[in-house]
Amino acid sequence: MNEFEKNPQYTRNDAIDSGIGFGVSFGFFALMFIIATVVKLIGS
Repeated sequence: MNEFEKNPQYTRNDAIDSGIGFGVSFGFFALMFIIATVVKLIGS
């Protein structure tokens, strides 16, 4: 076992970070979809 495995900088669960990353990316693409839908509705 190397030094970094014995003494990690943080011990937070990786699932929390993965969930936050998924939520942020999902929110971004949902926002892009909503903006595109609004532009399409205004244009027609």
